Amino acid sequence: MPHATAMGSGTQAALDCHTVCLETVTHCLTKGGDHARPDHIVLLLDCAEICQTAANFMTRDSELHGLTCRVCAEICESCAQSCEQLGDDDEMRRCAEACRRCAESCRAMAA
Repeated sequence: MPHATAMGSGTQAALDCHTVCLETVTHCLTKGGDHARPDHIVLLLDCAEICQTAANFMTRDSELHGLTCRVCAEICESCAQSCEQLGDDDEMRRCAEACRRCAESCRAMAA
């Protein structure tokens, strides 16, 4: 089981990513065009949801947190790539960075 400090930083990375992905949905829908593609919006929402779930598992120190963290890392990585493809503005770069931080942290939690 990861050390409590590691679990806390993993939880914070997941919560940060959750918030940034939700903010990015609003940004993308406002911007329109490719940013508002349904597959991109769904991925942002999926990422926000799995980050919240992973944070909840870590917060309650669930023995199954490794499973959610593995899935979270994969989805965050996909979301980061999607945001980077549209990375022509600060919001998209910010989201990609938050997703990468969360993916890295979740991989460590899942190990």
